[in-house]
Amino acid sequence: MPVMPGHTKTNGRWNPGVFHYNSPMSDLFALVPAAGSGSRFGGELPKQYMPLAGKPMIHHAIAALCANTGIGATFVVLAPDDAHWNHFDWSPFGARLQPLFCGGRTRAESVLNGLLASGLEPDDWVLVHDAARPCLSQAQLARLIGELRDDEVGGILAVPVADTLKRADAAGRIARTESRAGLWQAQTPQMFRAGVLLQALQQAKDVTDEASAVETLGLKPKLVESGPANFKVTYPQDIKLAELLLKEIM
Repeated sequence: MPVMPGHTKTNGRWNPGVFHYNSPMSDLFALVPAAGSGSRFGGELPKQYMPLAGKPMIHHAIAALCANTGIGATFVVLAPDDAHWNHFDWSPFGARLQPLFCGGRTRAESVLNGLLASGLEPDDWVLVHDAARPCLSQAQLARLIGELRDDEVGGILAVPVADTLKRADAAGRIARTESRAGLWQAQTPQMFRAGVLLQALQQAKDVTDEASAVETLGLKPKLVESGPANFKVTYPQDIKLAELLLKEIM
């Protein structure tokens, strides 16, 4: 596998201490994987198109990204046979919104395909955001970008785990209580250089988030504290909570 310009390996592992980028002020882009069916959510429409506060759910995720003037373009990775995207009006976002009909079977595959189709430079920053996180605030987004712009690895929005964690056994009984010290719940956006993320996803294809892929390169993404409002809509009952939260940030 070729190494992208400016990236270095030591003994087969990525060494964050020897990363050298051409420009610390490289361009900034966003990518929203939206090729899934949202099977846990149920319903005839894929989850990303379910109505939320009068618009498809994905509209709110896109709007949050496009409202940040530092983000040059937002790429939405859709299934090749997506039959719903063109039923909605995306004109308010203009050319800053770019649909890519190249989604894969998994999230990781969709992000990888989107990176390849986008034509981004290896040094460009990419913020990967869930289509089903409609309540991202501008303050959270600005904090993520501000803390990571000069970081050599990148990182993610996350929240410290607050609840007591139980490990279950095969019979569905508590095997033990897990310490929550140092544990964080991952959110999105997750922000990495396009070249690093591309390399990571080409070799770690079964991960459920971008940070996990980057970790396989021997790198340690930074945790940027977020809040519980930036939650992922997973079940139908989450819609009402999301609508209440959107009223506070819109």
